[in-house]
Amino acid sequence: MAVKDQVLDMSPLGMIFTVVKSKADTDGKSLDLEWELLPQCNMTDPLYHVHPEAIETYHILEGEMEFYVKDRWISARKGDKLTVDIGVKHAFRNPTDKIVKVYNTHEPAFNMEDYFEDVCKVVQLAKNKKTNAVSMKNLKTLLLFGALMQNYRKEIIAVNPPDFLVRILGGIAKTLGIDYNKSR
Repeated sequence: MAVKDQVLDMSPLGMIFTVVKSKADTDGKSLDLEWELLPQCNMTDPLYHVHPEAIETYHILEGEMEFYVKDRWISARKGDKLTVDIGVKHAFRNPTDKIVKVYNTHEPAFNMEDYFEDVCKVVQLAKNKKTNAVSMKNLKTLLLFGALMQNYRKEIIAVNPPDFLVRILGGIAKTLGIDYNKSR
């Protein structure tokens, strides 16, 4: 369970999130985060996804970035706000060479903070020890993320890669005993 000011370091994926208001702080109404998207974040293999029961909002605090919403990429810069409704396909990326800061909310919170904490665990297990990078072309990484996504179907569902493939990878991970909570 996340707490205020907790840092969720996913820097091998190009992201560092800080909890502004946890699920406990808002009685489950929202999870509020401040993001730092590192230069070139999500330029290869962004996770196109939907939130089947939550609304996600973004407020650009600093810099410029891009969002994929429904069927196209759109640019956003400091001061811009964007709301992604329930079930709408989206992704984000930072095509610049500067850090982008974003205020992000998920409403209601559900277990998104647990999802992000678990993403941090998966990143630690999947990152290349020499380069600190995470490759989505690595079988171990795909199995770990498949296992992760199986646990948060109310919060987030992959669209690209396709959900059925992610579920198959999660099933294979379970069969093989791959568990990001126990692996080290």
